[in-house]
Amino acid sequence: MKTFLSIGTGPGMGLATAERFAGEGFRVILSARNETKTKELAGQLEAKGHKVGVRTVDAAEPSSVAALVSQVESEFAGIDVLHFNAASLRKATLADQPRDTFNYDLAVNIGGAMVAAQAAAPRMIARGSGSILLTGGGFGVQPHPDFLSLSIGKAGIRALAQGIFEPFREKGVHVATVTVAGLVRNSKDANAVAEQFWQLHSQPAGSWQVETIYTPAG
Repeated sequence: MKTFLSIGTGPGMGLATAERFAGEGFRVILSARNETKTKELAGQLEAKGHKVGVRTVDAAEPSSVAALVSQVESEFAGIDVLHFNAASLRKATLADQPRDTFNYDLAVNIGGAMVAAQAAAPRMIARGSGSILLTGGGFGVQPHPDFLSLSIGKAGIRALAQGIFEPFREKGVHVATVTVAGLVRNSKDANAVAEQFWQLHSQPAGSWQVETIYTPAG
């Protein structure tokens, strides 16, 4: 059975994407800081007959992210798909941003993704297969002054995906991001984003894309 690891699983896009892959026969591992909430999400998938595991992770701590990847790889003989979905959704302008929170926001929004990709890459490359999927955002293309740290983080997600896409492609690993250009307000939008991730993962090797853009209705 193939393994899908979600880092920063939430009730929207994170859960929807995990469910989309679970529906294709993947074992899914959900992870986030709040174990209780993550177990509740896992229960929703288990009730539908999916095979689900739960782990805790702090996306702001590189050692926590690296340890999670290593643990899941060891337990399940590798990770076939890694989905990084964590984000610090702080609303703050440059003037409002507390100085002691900016580095934290960056650590969650882009630092965790970089560590996750770095940790998962060696075994994916050794196998010559795997997908690293990153949840991007429209603020990474058009920054919003009221969500400055998130905008910088999403710009980083896009740069990370584009920066490693080609060298990883040459080694059989598909790196891709869905740039979500708007607020995901409902399950319809979350499921649509999940479908975008599935389509990216399913692309034939000669037709891989690094990015798709999804614009929620309304």
